[in-house]
Amino acid sequence: MCDHPDPSALRAELRAAAGDVAVAVITGPLATQPARLVLCDVDSTFTTTEAVDLLAAHAGSGPQVAEITERAMRGELDFEASLRARVATLRGLPTTVFDVVGPAMTLSPGALEMVAAAHAIGALVGVTSGGFTQLVGPMAAEAGLDFHNANVLETEVVDGVEVLTGNVTGTVVDRAQKARDLASFAAAHGVDPALTVSVGDGANDLDMLDAAALGIAYCAKPITAERADVAVAFPRLDAIVPIALQR
Repeated sequence: MCDHPDPSALRAELRAAAGDVAVAVITGPLATQPARLVLCDVDSTFTTTEAVDLLAAHAGSGPQVAEITERAMRGELDFEASLRARVATLRGLPTTVFDVVGPAMTLSPGALEMVAAAHAIGALVGVTSGGFTQLVGPMAAEAGLDFHNANVLETEVVDGVEVLTGNVTGTVVDRAQKARDLASFAAAHGVDPALTVSVGDGANDLDMLDAAALGIAYCAKPITAERADVAVAFPRLDAIVPIALQR
């Protein structure tokens, strides 16, 4: 504990000197109390995989999806447009693919250890994802998570077989929705927003990182790492435990 006239400047100085070592300058209630709620992105954060890429591999649209993703990274498409374009390539894929792709989703090293550490002190852990409920839901249940939200892939029955229509239905989980998920998850459980932590890797997580009392970039894109309060540059999700869950 120390007093500093400009915590933001101190954070910048420490991060510049620390290189890949994660450093944190924590203010407010989290300086003396552990977080009561942690909300993570899924693809490339809670898991090492990207769900749409796994599905596209089965649909034979991997190269097309990669091209759409590249266009989005160049700023030619926003998240919702890129999501809908990628999902459109999955049209006609039987829903039995979820039984194959689900087990192929790989949890990040330290993910379960982080969940266990949070639950050990009575804190909650959830995920919010630009991926798909049909995959995120079972994963969240198996990992013992307290909350999940993701996009819903629309299905239809063709010749007695349930297949994907190539559309998503309901509210798209974009960067704004992820921030709303943080607020609603905290409100539903009576958690003070000043004791919330969010963790993500991409531009789609920026609103959520800004909305939490402490935003942690995990193996993140440069713009996300720069804007987050803390940047963890190595692949151990439980590296957030001493930062967020121990006091």
